[in-house]
Amino acid sequence: MPEHPPEYFSVEQVAELLGLHVRTVRGYVRDGRLRATRIGKQYRIARRDFDSFAGGPDPDPGTGPAAGPGGAPGIEAPPPPAPGPLHAEASAVVQIDGIGLREAARLSNTLLAAVSGPRGGGVPLRIETLHNEERSTLKVIVLGAPADAAELLLLIHALTTENRHV
Repeated sequence: MPEHPPEYFSVEQVAELLGLHVRTVRGYVRDGRLRATRIGKQYRIARRDFDSFAGGPDPDPGTGPAAGPGGAPGIEAPPPPAPGPLHAEASAVVQIDGIGLREAARLSNTLLAAVSGPRGGGVPLRIETLHNEERSTLKVIVLGAPADAAELLLLIHALTTENRHV
């Protein structure tokens, strides 16, 4: 019998699938970036919400567990968005391999300094960094306006390809 993918994920499962820390995923849920339903003391993320967040296929909006009638009890579909200007936000995860703790700290500080100034669109550019000393990797999570995120990604590229001493 073929195994069906789960309809709901725990925060821990989403963190593992995305290669993120559980606290980061919980922060996305609290900030409203990742839609979730609270069941008791835990959050559950519907497959369609996970796919939408991760950039995967978005099923027909009229179906699925969040559709209300016929879906999971107590879960209603969100109201349609009000017409107005479109809002775009970019998210990216950059993994840098072969980086030690000291170099990761310098790179993280450089990136934090680069985003600390005022942005043109008024939307703050957020970054989070996570260094795994065992694997010598640094993950940089970038969230914000697409143009600002692209500018930061170019900076990361320049800092990681041109010179190993930030």
